[in-house]
Amino acid sequence: MPPIVIDLRSAEDLRDVVHRAVQALAEGKLVAMPTETVYGLAVSARDEGAVERLLQAKGRGKDQPFSLAVKGTDDALDYVPQLSSLGRRLARRCWPGPVTLVLENDHPDSLLQRLPASVRELVSLAGTVGLRVPAHQLVLDVLQLTAGPLVLTSANRSGESDSLTAAEVVDSMGEDVQLVLDDGSCQFGQPSSVVRVVGDDLDILRAGVVSETTLRRLSSLLILLVCTGNTCRSPLAEAFMRRRLADILKCDAEQLDDRGVMVMSAGIAAMAGGRASTHSMEVAAQRGLDLSGHESQPLTDRLVQHADLILTMTASHRDAILAQWPSAAPRTEVLSTDGSDVADPIGGPVELYRSCADQIDGYITERSREIDVSTLIPVDRK
Repeated sequence: MPPIVIDLRSAEDLRDVVHRAVQALAEGKLVAMPTETVYGLAVSARDEGAVERLLQAKGRGKDQPFSLAVKGTDDALDYVPQLSSLGRRLARRCWPGPVTLVLENDHPDSLLQRLPASVRELVSLAGTVGLRVPAHQLVLDVLQLTAGPLVLTSANRSGESDSLTAAEVVDSMGEDVQLVLDDGSCQFGQPSSVVRVVGDDLDILRAGVVSETTLRRLSSLLILLVCTGNTCRSPLAEAFMRRRLADILKCDAEQLDDRGVMVMSAGIAAMAGGRASTHSMEVAAQRGLDLSGHESQPLTDRLVQHADLILTMTASHRDAILAQWPSAAPRTEVLSTDGSDVADPIGGPVELYRSCADQIDGYITERSREIDVSTLIPVDRK
């Protein structure tokens, strides 16, 4: 029987389409879905019969593991409980998106142990598992309503070209697929990038949509300094942190990006494009630092999501961040190690700025010693 094809662009209620897809997966059917890369073919990872039918439909050997589509980073930790700092960094920055992470999965508490043995053999080879969170809302909605992960692979026969439209899926897979969700042509039209992460080392197995240079930049350590307006305290803290880390890495501050370290600052109530305050520039210059090129920026979802360490000038700044982004709690701390605040010098005399700079410099010196730079991956600019 030919597959049922549903055109998402003309569907009256997308929620109904999602429920039909979830029901089909629960019944062990093969469902073709659009992703941002190519069309994917999905089955429930909990259904060993469906996974076996997927293997037969693809016509591929068991030595080529399937990937699992999961809801997000929290789900990934269920399958890879000891995810390295690099793995967490890439998951935060690349998902949802066109990147598959191949991760170590030998932890006894991994939820992989709850999948059927025959399924584990097809998704986990050599102690690793490939995880992905596609950046397509339909797939994300289906994942939210599906018990367990999905086995997800490209919707084509092995050796054939990837399917970029629903019509190509039907031409390739024929009656082996039961439901096809049609959303037109895929956004990127090429496969996801595949990155193997072992501890704090990465290996690009397939460049795909995201280039190797971009992937290595996404692996950089990002330290974010936060105050209110991003014109006084946090620009000073950023400059001090850059100098301290450059000393540790024995390079110039301008070379930190190439060494796999990014240091930035932002303000909870900042306006974009403002200059550092006059007194901040003055006291920075007295310490051999140049803030003349600083441009203020507001704290955003993207900055919070990407930051590995967020250091705030006061406890109230931290509270404000956690009120809006509670998941950032493990990565957000007050700059001072004793929990005291760095008072805002704005509107005060230059002497107050000097005192503030001395205070920040002392805290930065302490904090920089705690940052482990031994696992940084240099950015290849070739």
